[in-house]
Amino acid sequence: MASRDFSFATFSQNPFYEALNARLVAMAEPSSGQRIVDLACGTGGVTKLILEQLKGARDSAIIAVDHSAFALKQAMEELKAHRDSAVQFVQSQVEQVSESLKERADTVIFCNAIHYIPDKDNLVVEISKALNPGGKFAFNTSFYEGGQVPESLQFYRKWMFKSARALRREYGLSPRRADKVESRKHLTPDEYRELLERNNFKVVRQVEDTVMVPIEGWLDISTFEDFIIGTMPGVPLKEASASLQTGVQQTFEEMNITHVPRNWLDIVAVRV
Repeated sequence: MASRDFSFATFSQNPFYEALNARLVAMAEPSSGQRIVDLACGTGGVTKLILEQLKGARDSAIIAVDHSAFALKQAMEELKAHRDSAVQFVQSQVEQVSESLKERADTVIFCNAIHYIPDKDNLVVEISKALNPGGKFAFNTSFYEGGQVPESLQFYRKWMFKSARALRREYGLSPRRADKVESRKHLTPDEYRELLERNNFKVVRQVEDTVMVPIEGWLDISTFEDFIIGTMPGVPLKEASASLQTGVQQTFEEMNITHVPRNWLDIVAVRV
């Protein structure tokens, strides 16, 4: 089965997740006449939120940037109802965003992806180059030091145990820990602030809050390639995904829960 069958698109359509990203877009305060970059736009979910935030605004331009031609094609299809809006689609690595833009932007919005970038200093320098003086950089993440709520640890332990057991029972497979991808370093909120301040930014808003994620969110994240590889290295995606979904269903049932808490971090910084 092709890896594109395990894209982030399914998870990104969860209502709680859309609400999180809509809040970040609102915090960035995009306005009429601005050039706004949706960095790592994927299939266009956040681009659509930006369009909704700008409804009625004139002379604005949205630049949707992603490394995947397949995702950009999906985004164009998703946003075809907004053809009269000024949306440009640009294929580029996020770490090369300043080179991919014809003009500097007023706002860069980067939803739930900064944790994937190994060299965050280089990324922030690139974003600084891409922005006009006084331009805003807004991002959010749940994968930071503090994202995991302490009372949820029992859920994660049970989920991974039950998933591994289902994988062995149903498919005779086990994760190959030797294949485990190098763990990405999660920064603390203070480390994110320091990262921005040493690279030409001033933090103007920083919010942490707890989001109650329903079972649908955990089932859908179990269909996302990056998550599957991180939790079940060396296992074929189809079998690993099915086992993770079985594990989460059994865990919710055993613990008699309807949601699991997860912390999210939102930051808006201004280029100085």
